Amino acid sequence: MIQFIGWLIIGALIGWVASKIMKGKGGLLRNIIVGIAGSVLGGWLADWVGIGSGNPWSIGGFLIALGGACLLIFLSRVILGRK
Repeated sequence: MIQFIGWLIIGALIGWVASKIMKGKGGLLRNIIVGIAGSVLGGWLADWVGIGSGNPWSIGGFLIALGGACLLIFLSRVILGRK
C-alpha cells in the first residue's frame, strides 16, 4: 500500500516532466492525471516483467514512472489519432 501511494505522489510530479518530453499541450490537471496513471502503469509493467524497483522514491522508480507516463501519452495519441 505504501508503494502504491508513493507511485501516486511520484506520478503527480512526473506528469509535467513527461508532458515536456512528449511535447504535450495539456494543462496542469491533465498532466497530473496522466502522470499518476502513467506511473501506476509503469510500475505495474515493471513488476510484471520482473524489473520493478520496489521503491518508488529511487532513481529507478523515477525512471519507471517517467517511462510509464510517456508510454501513456504515446498510446493516447495513437488511440485518439492526435499528433
